[in-house]
This record gives sequence, C-alpha cells and structure tokens, in this order.
Amino acid sequence: MSTPTHHPEHDLHRLLRGEHDDPFALLGPHGKGEARVVTAFDPGAERMWALTEGAEHPLHPVHDAHGLFRGDVPGDAPYRLRGTAGGSDWTVEDPYRFPPVLGEIDEYLLGEGSHLRLWEALGAHVTEHEGVPGTHFAVWAPNARRVSVVGEFNWWDGRRHPMRRRGATGVWEIFLPGVADGAVYRYEILGADGTVQPRKADPVGFGSEHPPANASVVRDIASYGWSDDLWMATRYKRHDPAAPMSVYEVHLPSWRRKDGGRPISYIEAADELIAYVREMGFTHIELLPVSEYPFDGSWGYQPIGLFAPTIRCGLPNEFRDLMNAAHRAGVGVILDWVPGHFPTDEHGLGRFDGTALYEHSDPKEGFHQDWNTLIYNYGRAEVSNFLTANALFWLEEYHVDGLRVDAVASMLYRDYSRASGEWVPNKDGGRENYEAIAMLQRMNTAAYGMDGGIVTVAEESTAYPGVSRPVDQGGLGFGFKWNMGWMNDTLEYMRKDPVYRSYHHHQMTFGLVYAFSENFILPISHDEVVHGKGSMIGKMPGSDWEKFANLRAYYGFMWGHPGKKLLFMGQEFAQWSEWNHDAQIDWDCLGDARHAGMQRLVRDLNHLYRDTPALHVKDCDGSGFRWIEGGDSINSVFSWVRSGAERDAPVAVICNLTPQEHVGYRIGLPRAGSWREALNTDAEIYGGGNRGNLGAVEATDGASHGLPAVAEVTLPPLSVVFLVFEG
Repeated sequence: MSTPTHHPEHDLHRLLRGEHDDPFALLGPHGKGEARVVTAFDPGAERMWALTEGAEHPLHPVHDAHGLFRGDVPGDAPYRLRGTAGGSDWTVEDPYRFPPVLGEIDEYLLGEGSHLRLWEALGAHVTEHEGVPGTHFAVWAPNARRVSVVGEFNWWDGRRHPMRRRGATGVWEIFLPGVADGAVYRYEILGADGTVQPRKADPVGFGSEHPPANASVVRDIASYGWSDDLWMATRYKRHDPAAPMSVYEVHLPSWRRKDGGRPISYIEAADELIAYVREMGFTHIELLPVSEYPFDGSWGYQPIGLFAPTIRCGLPNEFRDLMNAAHRAGVGVILDWVPGHFPTDEHGLGRFDGTALYEHSDPKEGFHQDWNTLIYNYGRAEVSNFLTANALFWLEEYHVDGLRVDAVASMLYRDYSRASGEWVPNKDGGRENYEAIAMLQRMNTAAYGMDGGIVTVAEESTAYPGVSRPVDQGGLGFGFKWNMGWMNDTLEYMRKDPVYRSYHHHQMTFGLVYAFSENFILPISHDEVVHGKGSMIGKMPGSDWEKFANLRAYYGFMWGHPGKKLLFMGQEFAQWSEWNHDAQIDWDCLGDARHAGMQRLVRDLNHLYRDTPALHVKDCDGSGFRWIEGGDSINSVFSWVRSGAERDAPVAVICNLTPQEHVGYRIGLPRAGSWREALNTDAEIYGGGNRGNLGAVEATDGASHGLPAVAEVTLPPLSVVFLVFEG
C-alpha cells in the first residue's frame, strides 16, 4: 500500500466538526495511477471500501476520527463506496470524486453579477454528470465559512455534504449522485462568525414543500412539451397599446375551492378558469403572485421561493399546463411579481449567509415599516442580477406573457412611508432610489430584449414621470402603468349619494387631464375589496336597486373611458361579501338574476370593447378622445366620443349618474346619420328598467357642443349608453 496522503490534524477536525471550507481538498481521490488515495467520510460507517470494476479496495480508519476512512485505490477509473455498520451494508457514489459542474463562463458571469440565466447555474438541477444521475446544487453565500446541502438523503447532517467554493464568486456547488426529483433539501450555512445559521430554503429552488412546511424540493423543470407556438409567435400583437386589453385579476387559491375546501389545481384551472375567462371576453388573466410564499394571508405578496410556482395548486409542469391551455385558448397570462421586499422568515433570504446579503444592513434602507419585511439591496450587482434573472425565468421557462410589478412606488423613493430622519438620502441628497430605478430599467430592457412580445406593467401610485416610456428615452421601460389616481377619484365619487355628486364632478373628469401621459390600465383590483373596504357593490349608495344600477353605470363608465381594463374576480358578478382568501368567491350569487345580469353586462362590455376598434385602438392616444360635454355637473352627465382609425366607426359614450331619467337630452355628435345603441347598462337583461333609445338614435346636421351633428337621446337613471355610428 502506498503512503497515505496526510493532512494537518486541525484540517481533519474542522472537517469532522463541519467547519472546513474546502472539503474537496481532503475528501475524494488525490493523486493518480498507482499513487491514487481516496479519503471518504461517513459517520454512520464502521468499515468502508472503494469499489472499482472487478476489485474491492479497503479504506482504513484515520486515527480516532470516527467515520473518516482512507486507502489506496490504484488507477484512474471511477469508483463507488461501500460501507457497513452492524448488519447493514450499502453502496453509494462518492460526491467528492466528481469535478465541478459550473464552467468558467458561469464563474465569470456570476462573479460580476451579470448572469441573466442565473437559474441555469444556481439552484438544484436534476442532471447526469459523468454518466451518473443525480442533482447538482449551487448557491450564492459569499460570506459563509461552510455551506452544506442537507436532506433526508443524508439524515439532515451538515457534516456529510459540504460544498465546493467557486473562487471569488461567492458561489458554492456540489453534485450529489442519486438525489432525484422530489428530494427535500435545505442549505446549512456556517456564518462568517462561526455560527450555524437557521437552515435556509434555496433562493433559486424550483419547488417547495407544502406550507406550513418550507424546505425546498428538487424539481426537474428541464423539459416540457409546449404546444403554444402560434400564440408565442403572435402575442406581440396583443400587447400593442392599440390592442384591446381587458384583464381578469385572479387569486387562484380562492377563485374556486374543491373537495371540501382545497384550492383549485393548476390542471383544473386549465379547464375551468380558461373556459370562464374566454366566455367572459377577457383578453388576459392576471394572477396574484404564484411564486412560493409561506403565509396564506400574504396572498403571495411576501414570497420566499421566487423561482417556484406555489405547490398549493400543483407541480411546476402542471403550472405549465395552465399556461399552455391559456395560450391555446387565445388568453394571455400576466403574473404579479414582487421585487420590492421579502419576508423575514428565518428560512428565507434574510441574513442568508449570516450577513445582510440580499438586504441592506441599515434598517433605514433595508427594513420596510409598513409590511415588516426586508428591502432588497438593489445596488449590489448580484442582487440586481438575481431579480432581473427571476423576471426572465418566468417569461422564458413558463411562457408567462407579462409581469405586473408590485409596489413600484415603494421602490422608487427612499423616503417611502418614512418620516424625516428615518431614511437615507441618495448620493445627491435626494429621495429617489437610483439603484432601484436602475434595476427596474435593467429588468425591462432585458425582458423586452429577450422577447418583444411580452408586456410589463407597473403598479405605481405617484406622479413619477415616464413609467411607461422606453429606457433609452429616460423612462422606466414598462409597457403599461396602473392608473391609481383614476381609480381613487372615481371610486370616491361613486360612493357618494347622487344628490352630492354635482359638487364632485371633477373627480370623474380629472383623469382625462393626464390620461395620455402614460400607457394606462384602469384597475379595480383586489386592494379595493379587502381590509374592511367591502365589495364593489357594497360601496355603492342607495337601495339595492340603486346599488346595482350605480355599479352597472360605473363599469360602463370604465369600459368607455380611455385606458385598458382590469377587474378583480367576484366583482364581475357583484358579490356582496368582501374578498376572503380562505374561501372561494361567492359563485352562489349567480342564482340571483341581479348578479347574473351584472355578469352578463361585464361579458358584453368586454365583447363590445374588443369588437369595436374605436373603444381600444387609441386607448393611449389623446387623438382618439373628445369631450361632448364634460361640464354638466348639475345633471351629473358625462359624454364623449371615442374614435380609432379613419375607417373605424366612432362611438359616443353618455353617462347619467343621477337617479333622474333624462328624455330628449341634447348632445353633439361628429356625424349625422344613424347611431346604434350598442349597449345600455339599464337594459332588462342586465337587471335594469329597460329604458333607452329603441335601438338607435338619429343625428341630424346642426352644430352642437362644437360638433357638426346633433341628436336627442334618452338617458335612463344611473346608466351608461354606448352609441356606435352606422351611417
């Protein structure tokens, strides 16, 4: 037997205590040919051998180090390890005989924080390495002394599989033979101060245990049989500002419940949700965050597993089934994405390697007071890269059509929701968060650069300029922005008793002052029907009849107004109750004709909007809007004309937001001739009184309201009438 390789005594003890930062320097094969020596560590073994083809080589205990064995294994052929203890006998591959999986390009990109396909380098990848099946693990923990993968496959023992440090990148990796799809794992990290950290879930893990359990789960996402090529090749047409976009916002676990209360699965949603959305005429679904999150009550807005579709509704490929079904049905899917903050749960990103790694160390920059969460350190290249790559991951791996970015205002301003002295100014002494702005610009540039067919949307509640303008023009680069101001103003108006509305007329018209300064989406989102705010129907004043009429009129006003549309689930049929994330929306309402009528109205508004170019082609272009009368505050009547291309028939939208019927109400119109009453929210089929214009209005030559034609119309109480020119 050749002379064994010797290591300093303290190195061996560091390894046995789980403190060694370079286990590959001790374990595995060292030397070549006749001089090769194998060192193996298995604290459960009493005896060990290295097995090569046709030979068994004994490994001998090293001193009094329990579980550490060494011996000559001549040649350069692969070997396996055999161990025995008591009456047990087992044979395994030695992880420490395998070379690194990550290559030099990965190492370079990881080191400079520019690896936009980060998920292909980090995380847990089911693979075959040197002909052996297993899983490659890689994680970023630059300040750790030691990182180990732990799971049931190694009895959650951090001493067994310490990882290989990859130079100055801060990344650790190891290939574990035999670990397969479905394996549960965490990272055990020895911090820079020598303290073992709480075991961490994988920041780039593709799966998770079902909450409240929260370990990561190995998921093989390497392949899927997509059949949405036509959609993917043409979806850019659906996201043009001139295209109709009507979005159904959905919290999937509470859209429908099954089998005594479990959330609907991705597979069930691929059938039921997609069919419903298609029937209702929505162009897109927007899903509240599906990236894994520990607390049901956060609705996904406090995510920890940013690369894992929540297991609450199924497996990753089943989420792909939902996406595939949506696309085959001609429906786009937008995901809510949360790069603004993350929760403090100990298995998450907070102090990941024992230091403030993903977050700022100073709570004035790194702690969000409103939500008791941590704020990403956007100025750190690796963190900015992590978030940008995550956005690209959903767009590429899951064929997501777009991302709606949550809480953008909280990212843009360092003093967001902070009093004087509680925030750190930027380098110029101002409040703008330059690093967050740069990250958002980088994300949008990378996303649209990868696939110009996608769309990004900002939930941004301030007057920050250029949110939906290209980055090269100084904007943030989003495709659209939620119009929060419009939503707040108009809802405040609609809550008022009609007798007082004339004094607040401007709340319905002010949105047109800035309606074309951005590419806007008009949102009635989940935020309006939670935390004691009640439901949409509950906000409306008056008797039950007036409540329904008011809400029908408000939806008519919204669908006739410039801007894309978004409506949260349950509000399309005016459920009475506030949204409850622990139960399905109140489908039983539809047994009442009033609720069924509201649902039919939303469906018909969607189809009218989609089928009528004048109502969508210039949603984001001021040349497609003209007031007929925006100042009739006494009667609380609003009227305007929407137009598209020259060939498109114009549409007149007339809103009467008082309970008083107006007969013979005089309006100007851009053309003389017949104007078809295409939709009337007071129609009997919607639950109204069936008052209106007998199907058509005749406009005659004669100037009125600065327009060349004039007509007299009937305006039912609390109603909106759409007139489409027919010549």
